[in-house]
Amino acid sequence: MQRINVVGTSASGKSTFSRQLAGHLNLAYIELDNLFWLDDWQQSPDAAFFAKIQQAIDSATHGYVIDGNYTRSIPIKWAELDTVIWLDLPFSVNFYRSVKRAIQRSLMQKQLWSNSNNTESLKQLFSQDSIVWWMIKTHRKNQKHYLQLMQSPEYQHIRWIRLQSVREMNTFLAKI
Repeated sequence: MQRINVVGTSASGKSTFSRQLAGHLNLAYIELDNLFWLDDWQQSPDAAFFAKIQQAIDSATHGYVIDGNYTRSIPIKWAELDTVIWLDLPFSVNFYRSVKRAIQRSLMQKQLWSNSNNTESLKQLFSQDSIVWWMIKTHRKNQKHYLQLMQSPEYQHIRWIRLQSVREMNTFLAKI
């Protein structure tokens, strides 16, 4: 049974990559944003969020691909994990993708996750809560954080795969 977590900065392609990977491997797909966000951009309390993660993991009897970071959930999602795939794209790629995605989502007003009514707006795009601003603030911090986790003795049982370009991501999926 395979247990995989795909991580990376916002707009690195985690959701698309994870859905494709789960499909190729016939594994359950677990989207952490869908479990975390409540209606009107309210956040799940940690206890409820962790319980939802555990329930999703327990329901995935043939293995799973978890899409998302949420560092505070590492003790739950990595307890029996065998692989972390880190989508570590260059800042310029993440920046372009985050702006493009935020504008598209704002214009389309599409509901982002099935468990909530959240949509993005142009007003939000230019606010301190913008996903673009979040990506700018966290890109370098995430790189340092995942490099530390890769080297941490407590996570040496986990197989780490670091993909640093869209080409590497596509090649990886094509080889499965």
